[in-house]
Amino acid sequence: MVQKLESYSEVTEDIIKLSEQVTGNMRIEPELYTKYDVKRGLRDISGKGVLAGLTNIAEVKSYVIDDGDMIPCEGKLFYHGYDIDELVKGFVRDKRHGFEETIYLLLFGQLPTPEQLRFFNELMVAYRELPPSFTRDVILKAPSRDMMNSLARSVLTLYSYDEKAEDISIANVLRQSIQLISLFPRLSVYAYHAFKHFHDDQSLYVHAPLPELSTARNILYMLRPDNKYTELEAEVLDIALVLHADHGGGNNSTFATRVITSSGTDTYSAIAAAIGSLKGPKHGGANIKVSYMFDDMKEKVKNWSDDREIEQYLVDLLDKKGFDKSGLIYGMGHAVYSLSDPRALIFKQYVEQLSKEKGLDDEFELYSRVERLAPEVIGAKRKTFKGVSANVDFYSGFVYKMLDLPEELFTPIFAISRIPGWCAHRMEELVGGGKIVRPAFKNINKHREYVEFNSR
Repeated sequence: MVQKLESYSEVTEDIIKLSEQVTGNMRIEPELYTKYDVKRGLRDISGKGVLAGLTNIAEVKSYVIDDGDMIPCEGKLFYHGYDIDELVKGFVRDKRHGFEETIYLLLFGQLPTPEQLRFFNELMVAYRELPPSFTRDVILKAPSRDMMNSLARSVLTLYSYDEKAEDISIANVLRQSIQLISLFPRLSVYAYHAFKHFHDDQSLYVHAPLPELSTARNILYMLRPDNKYTELEAEVLDIALVLHADHGGGNNSTFATRVITSSGTDTYSAIAAAIGSLKGPKHGGANIKVSYMFDDMKEKVKNWSDDREIEQYLVDLLDKKGFDKSGLIYGMGHAVYSLSDPRALIFKQYVEQLSKEKGLDDEFELYSRVERLAPEVIGAKRKTFKGVSANVDFYSGFVYKMLDLPEELFTPIFAISRIPGWCAHRMEELVGGGKIVRPAFKNINKHREYVEFNSR
């Protein structure tokens, strides 16, 4: 007889026994993937992704072809053909925030003129308004401990307020896209304040965004009780948003967007699916793991200037003796890049400036040492098919900490950055009018005869 549940989330002994049956029946031996030449994770043995589509939106370049051979090169990232490094340099040189301009580029395929950007900014300001009572009725009710779940719930609930929610014409999807892009910062920050108020008994702050502020400035303005921030803080956050805005169609959350879109479903469902993907620690949650790893390192390594002591800590990580015993050095290595992640190289320059402003030079030096030593340690311990370098997550967690952003918002900040890319890829999928995405899976189970109910 099934026992009475004491709580909604209780895992009983009965469920544990049933789960063992699930594990036994669902297990597939690893050698079978080799036998049937299955590209697990849609990647080949070198880590190169299986070609599943074409896109105009973004290009990730990590190698060149020379006489048929793949030769690793310094990583490059392009938005609609523009080198991300040149874009960031242009924004910084002109002393203006570039995220809104990046959104325009991703959605429309071209850099805006000053007049086009002014009009687009006004459009985003108009779409920042939430439906009446949405904050009270949706965000402040049943706040989640995970802000990504709160964000997904808000997105799905916005469907109910949209009279044209099911209309997938490009004009309507563009309207929905600009609206969601504009609302993501507000939805994320409000969800955090609701969580801190109802779960941690802190004061509730609900600051409306200001029309004259950029996305980066408004995030800091809405988040902080006193609404104050420095210009360098806002600039670094803006650069972080630009660097994370898109990464081609192959990353997990963008691919999820395209897969869901190919079924013909609505925008809110597609974006909620992308949020669910990004929430995973192997994707958007990676920077939190880096942050936790460095917290542990700062406790265990007594002399942050001692290369040998740092190397031993890294060796222990790879040997599954240190930190979470996963065998990973978080923030090192990338599914695509080998010699360098261009986003990490760009980010590092501004991380150093911010660390000086915050008086955290020693911590920045520790990160720099790990960035230099980790590839050597990994190379000595493991044979790899490609080089290893720091990825963008290596520094982003450190940046967010210096910006006094709570860990609960680390991944939502990533979502705020990435939704322009998701929306661009959704529209590209709709414009292309392609087939529903349906890859093949080979069944390896043997056929069995039906057994009558009373004979089992």
